[in-house]
Amino acid sequence: MRGDIIKLAELRDSPLSVAEVTEAVMDPAAGGVAVFAGAVRDNDHGAAVTALSYSAHPTAAAELRKVAERVAAQFDAHAIAAVHRVGDLAIGDLAVVVAVSTRHRAEAFAACRMLIDDLKAGVPIWKHQHFATGVSEWVLPGGEAERVGGPGGPGGGTERSGAPGEPGGLPVTA
Repeated sequence: MRGDIIKLAELRDSPLSVAEVTEAVMDPAAGGVAVFAGAVRDNDHGAAVTALSYSAHPTAAAELRKVAERVAAQFDAHAIAAVHRVGDLAIGDLAVVVAVSTRHRAEAFAACRMLIDDLKAGVPIWKHQHFATGVSEWVLPGGEAERVGGPGGPGGGTERSGAPGEPGGLPVTA
């Protein structure tokens, strides 16, 4: 694997750019460039989302790079880039942008799919979303969600036990 394949593997507390990530993977030998951009939506579970933030474990950037390295090892990629936001985001903000360039489109799509799926499943980044109902929810890597507060919250809900940041516990917000 060439060391220069991974062009971006970063966490940022500033707005993301699809153009920057796409430009990072452009290569004259690549016939396929696949890009995925994930945006903050105004609803989840059929309820209105009023606020959202992302927190990351100190190892998250290194884990993101490992995901990109696994994609590079599995596919004949020309270039790979992945950037994820942390901090407070507004509805419509980009939360994640990933891109892969390869010789052909089918491989670009497959590599891009693996990149975003493995990032979401394994990089220790936690989403904390607040709903108009008063409930807030932590969404952990892999998509597991835990609701806190409001109806179904403390005293009658599904709060996790354990200390924040510990196995079985809620993540710590920065």
